[in-house]
Amino acid sequence: MTLRIDIGGLPSGGLRFAASPLAELTAMLHVLAEPGHHPQHAGWAADVWAGLRPEQAERLREAEFLWRSSQADFLIPARPRPTLAEELDDVDRIDDDRYVTAALVTTCGSGRIPRAAPSPLRDAAARERALDLAQARGPRQEAFAERLLADPGAVRARVRDTLERCAEAFFDAAWADVVVRIATDLRLKNDLLRRQGIGAALASVSGAVTLAPDGDVIVVDKLQDKATTADAAGVTFIPSVFGRPHLVAVHAPGWQPVVQYPVAEPGPPEPVPLETVTLRLEALAHPVRLRLLRTLARGPHTTGELAHAWELTPPEVSRHLAVLRRAGLLTTRRHGRYVRNTLDLPALSALGTDLLTAVLR
Repeated sequence: MTLRIDIGGLPSGGLRFAASPLAELTAMLHVLAEPGHHPQHAGWAADVWAGLRPEQAERLREAEFLWRSSQADFLIPARPRPTLAEELDDVDRIDDDRYVTAALVTTCGSGRIPRAAPSPLRDAAARERALDLAQARGPRQEAFAERLLADPGAVRARVRDTLERCAEAFFDAAWADVVVRIATDLRLKNDLLRRQGIGAALASVSGAVTLAPDGDVIVVDKLQDKATTADAAGVTFIPSVFGRPHLVAVHAPGWQPVVQYPVAEPGPPEPVPLETVTLRLEALAHPVRLRLLRTLARGPHTTGELAHAWELTPPEVSRHLAVLRRAGLLTTRRHGRYVRNTLDLPALSALGTDLLTAVLR
């Protein structure tokens, strides 16, 4: 499964590496919403939550629909600016239809909305579908979606104000700590791009990003098979310290392709018993379970959502989830009438090293 970005005929300078304050703030907000995805930043997240005023903490929770399981495309700028304020000004220039459609993107089913799909602001069926998906994500997301569809202008202003408040609350200090590492990474990438070309620069981004043999397509290993084109606008790559382990890609129709990639190094894994490693390897030895894991890696999902996304029956999905739970790779938690399955990302990401450690010790 890949995202393919057509760069055929891309003009000189069309592929760029640049820092984005807004994209890094978005990565930080995702860490705050999903600290389990980022154990290396768990202490930082706990300190931030402890220091937030109650009103600011509630604002982050009410808007987490924008960055928890999928980042809204307008939060990952194609044309990064030097300051957060300038990038937020660019977001303000997006029309309501594009803003709302991007804000309501989820990881369920087909995910990104096709260019020709009607706007949920103007089409009753699209509106109902958006609200159904938001309801499945949780009560806060449902409430946010309802407010956004009822009064997009007011919600947009509130979201901007919330992001601006983050600067004083935690972003400015965190950005000052990581900006040197980001600048160092950018110097490396731009030097490789200038001296050795696109292939070498992409190889240094991630093993999941490659240049096709013909040199006309960037291939990114992602959840579903998708394709987009850079056209004359080009492709932007944005480094992130807080983004690991995620490789975020903007590819929806009408949006310039952007890839946000991690520059931080993973922390050392915790050793686990050989019996646990064996059980997990056996659980992963099935193509359907691997597909389910690829979806669950993006965030918690119900059995029904997984069945819809992969065109399976709920009983079949339940059987595979039971195997993954016995292996210690999943947990479940009830939220009202929904039971969500959550992937243990640290356990899965450490599996290769765990195997070697268990064999050698």
